[in-house]
Amino acid sequence: QEVVSEESEEESNGVNLMEFSDEILLHILSYVPCTDLVLNVRRTCRKLATLCLDKSLTHTVLLQKDYKVNKDKVKQLMRDIGKEIYQLNMAGCYWLPSSTIDHVTRCKNLVKLNLSGCHVTSLRLSKMLSTLQHLRSLAIDVNPGFDASQLSSECKATLSRVSELKQTLYTPSYGVVPCCTSLEKLLLYFEILDRSREGFMLSGQLMVGESNVPHYQNLRIFYARLAPGYVNQEVVRLYLAVLSDRTPENLHAFLISAPGSFAETGATKNLLDSMARNVRLDALQLPKAWINGSGLLQHLKFNNPFYFSFSRCTLSGGHLIQRVINGGKDLKSLTSLNLSGCVHCLAPESLFRKAEDDIDSSILESLVVSCCNLRHLNLSAAHHHSSESIGNHLCQLLSRLKHLLSLALPVCSITDVAASVEKPPTTPNLVPQTFGRKVRIGIQTYPRNLGDQANQKIESSVFWALMGSLRFLETLEIIGSSFSSAMPRNEPAIRNSLPPCVRAQSVGDSEVAAISQLTYLQSLTLAQLPNILTGSGLVNIGLQCQHLRTLSLANLGMMGKVVYMSALMDMLKHCRCLRDLRLEQPYFCAGAQFFQALSHCSSLQRLCIVSRSGTLQSDAVMSFMASCLEVIMCHMFMGESLTVCKNLQQSIVRSFQAERPALNVVIFPLLHEDLTEVIRDVPMRHLDEITLFKSRVAEEPPNLWW
Repeated sequence: QEVVSEESEEESNGVNLMEFSDEILLHILSYVPCTDLVLNVRRTCRKLATLCLDKSLTHTVLLQKDYKVNKDKVKQLMRDIGKEIYQLNMAGCYWLPSSTIDHVTRCKNLVKLNLSGCHVTSLRLSKMLSTLQHLRSLAIDVNPGFDASQLSSECKATLSRVSELKQTLYTPSYGVVPCCTSLEKLLLYFEILDRSREGFMLSGQLMVGESNVPHYQNLRIFYARLAPGYVNQEVVRLYLAVLSDRTPENLHAFLISAPGSFAETGATKNLLDSMARNVRLDALQLPKAWINGSGLLQHLKFNNPFYFSFSRCTLSGGHLIQRVINGGKDLKSLTSLNLSGCVHCLAPESLFRKAEDDIDSSILESLVVSCCNLRHLNLSAAHHHSSESIGNHLCQLLSRLKHLLSLALPVCSITDVAASVEKPPTTPNLVPQTFGRKVRIGIQTYPRNLGDQANQKIESSVFWALMGSLRFLETLEIIGSSFSSAMPRNEPAIRNSLPPCVRAQSVGDSEVAAISQLTYLQSLTLAQLPNILTGSGLVNIGLQCQHLRTLSLANLGMMGKVVYMSALMDMLKHCRCLRDLRLEQPYFCAGAQFFQALSHCSSLQRLCIVSRSGTLQSDAVMSFMASCLEVIMCHMFMGESLTVCKNLQQSIVRSFQAERPALNVVIFPLLHEDLTEVIRDVPMRHLDEITLFKSRVAEEPPNLWW
């Protein structure tokens, strides 16, 4: 009777969800995946049945990370609300069979459609587009076997009205570009391999009979991102050939992201000269060879620029200020700046300068003052060493950028100058008792009381002050200037890594603890922090950064031992919102204790471990997969034998594939000669977002694609 009376009292004092206004309920329902709304929630009561079909909830359907969706759910969804859908995003739904695309034909009013990462043949694409007469924005993949001659006249009519096209190429082809005669925005992703699976060299020449006249006359945005490889460079030159003949008058964003060396040719030089004469740009990114040693930036004209990328260029700070910022001109419009690998960008000149020399703080100050509204800034992959001048440390100057949402810095840039200049004494009587046999040269001694260390050092450091001033930062990357991942793309695994910068030797647990001030932090990358002794700062982050969704840790502390394992396990117990975890560390032991701690991350979806000489316990992995029901990606590149890896991979797939349609499992020896063949079969979404290590801050202009 007491229990019944308590329940009735709660009901009388409580608030019924259905008593909220429709506006509040619609806002709440907007956080529920559309498949759940239409197929489940609307069946609960009459009021929700009406609200779940409100136009504000059915206008845009996002399936790109709904890993539980399957073919039957998509079919039912299109039957129920197909005519109400105006924007459909199925990007990265690699697990859905190609026949699923047939159901998109029910969405007669579609204006935007994203099928990147989906299996679509030429015939299926033709049939689907023939019915979508209102389509204006399209994203697709062009795979081997694509044949533009199979596209019907109705399909080509639809394509002629498309103004935005994103095309990912896995084979040399123009794709559907020649059919899109009204293009205003063109995004091209070149993922063509130089060799076939059989080992034959591929050619950059396009298929016989393909049109070579893309229609660029209305183009406003041109973006091309190239994966490593010679063929990708050859194909993109064919796309650029038409641009070099006639530069679109309305072009305001021209971006080409190319790794390695991409030489300038006569055609590209003509294109750049034409751009300098005829257009005013708002966004610019060029291969380093096109900028280095040329006076191009002096002649290009800018309107209200919002994005610049000079990644890996030898551009000096003097040229940056004079030619881009016009000697300190007000650039409040600039929101995203990528200077990754631009080793001399904070120095007045680069001719006689060493990469390790101190920066010129006046250049950084001019940059901060002129670009006061920066939201995304990447300064990684370079040695940005501050001088001993008071108030001119890089961290102190960056603290003025109050609007920053994402930031990437080299490890050596965040150290206090005094700490990095002073060398620790090496006399025997000053060696801490806790490390009796070996002393690491060039790092701080480890105090017995970590609390004292935090109170005395952290709060007085310039990095602590920087973290305190950037309260709304959502993405942070602290990456060693000489760090390189053990698993580069299209190449064998790297066996040896370069030593960290001397200035970085003092960066460790206290700096990591300072990051815990970032209450709204969602993504964190830490790589090559040599002075990590216990990883105690990770625990602080786990406790304070409750919005953390993505965590990437690589080469922390000593390379022969995972010194931060205990702290990492404590941290993971608090990461309830963590979805993506990437760990790269030699000799990492993925055992029962680790996976038990990881099981506390109830929202975890993707796990990647890269470890030279690393070990794993198969039973622990299976138990983890059984307890964490949201995990759909498990990539482990360790030191185990091929037999152990294959057996575990097959066991995971056999046990969980039926319940998790999007499950992608790759367990393989890191140093095996066939690693590159295995990597090429990984879905691009996972490969690009988590499996391969790279800096992602300001990698692309913000809101490049919806």
